[in-house]
Amino acid sequence: MKKWFALLPVALAIVLEALPWGAVLVFMGPEGKDWRSVCSYFSLTPFGYANFGPLIAAVLSCVVLFLVLLALVSGKRKLWGVAKFLCYFALAASLGPLALGLRFFSWIGAGISLALFLEALILARIVRRTQS
Repeated sequence: MKKWFALLPVALAIVLEALPWGAVLVFMGPEGKDWRSVCSYFSLTPFGYANFGPLIAAVLSCVVLFLVLLALVSGKRKLWGVAKFLCYFALAASLGPLALGLRFFSWIGAGISLALFLEALILARIVRRTQS
């Protein structure tokens, strides 16, 4: 029953990724001032402007959710390890906009990263318990 809690953080991350305020783009305005534009993590717009992290994190979060559901239903232990591995990559991708600067990161993005971090902790604990 406790393994079903592994669905909560990744589902929260996907809900936050679907919100239109997660991915940030910063453009230079005509007066030389920064102009911020925000959109969903699932949008291709940030990807087109070389902000690759949000879309990769969104796709990997969906894959992690699918693998966790599959592991819960099928009971195969290897699926937990694969989900944990991909969750680490999703977490790294969600933190990717920080490489461009703090102004490319939003509070929604921080929530997504936190949810993926919690998911990684839960999956690491499940994998450790299923191996012993």
